[in-house]
This record gives sequence, structure tokens and C-alpha cells, in this order.
Amino acid sequence: MRDAYDLSKPNVAERMLSLYPTSGRIISATGGRVLSSRDSLAMGIRYFWNNVGTNMRNPRWVWERFYVDVLSQTSAVVTATYRVPHLDPHNMPHEFGGAMTEVFEKRDGKWVIVQEHLSDLPTTTDTVTTNMPAHEHH
Repeated sequence: MRDAYDLSKPNVAERMLSLYPTSGRIISATGGRVLSSRDSLAMGIRYFWNNVGTNMRNPRWVWERFYVDVLSQTSAVVTATYRVPHLDPHNMPHEFGGAMTEVFEKRDGKWVIVQEHLSDLPTTTDTVTTNMPAHEHH
């Protein structure tokens, strides 16, 4: 995971995609939506990198915490928190982050993600809105 998310190396989207099996079902949940095919997942990863990632200047993927549970000789679950500090296209500091839970299965000698759930940290405006008393929402 550390190598796949190293934003200082080339081919970020392909390295991220290399964490998933080339065949079989993959379930990825994020933002209230579920993807269930490698093609959809690949499109999402490439879209993120081509439309968000390439606009970040000096991005760093910083892993905060890792929680690993080995379930069997061929399965494990990893939950991790992360943040990505960078400069936006106007050279202003920006950061996003969140948490992810990945279910890994060992297939053909390689650990691959077969199910995942991604949870973004709320943006500043989300935090302000969600922390307001209900009668103040407009």
C-alpha cells in the first residue's frame, strides 16, 4: 500500500490499480456509492488522478494509523487513516484525507484488495454545516 500510494513516483493510477485482482468481483464503497467491477474501479482511480491528482503540487500521501487483522493464511483486513497535504493550482496549501478499510485476499501468491470502504474527512464547509444546530440550516 505504501508503494502504491507514493505520489512522488510515476504511474500513480496504475500502481493504485495494481492492488486489486485482475479478475473476479471487487467491491468498492465510497461516498454512498458502490462499485462492483474492476473496470468501474479503474475508471474511478484514473478519473481521480487525472482530474484531482495532477492538479496537486508537491503532494505527499501521509499514512497516520494502520490497524491490521490477519483473518487467515489467505485473508486480512487493513484499516488506515491518511492525509494528503499539497499545494493547489494557485500554490495555496490544501489537504484532504480520510480512512479506508481494505479486505485483502492472497491470490496466486499476491495480496489483493477484494473489498474496500473509503471515508473522506469532511471539508471545512461540511464540518461547519453538520455542526450547526438543525434550526440554523438554510
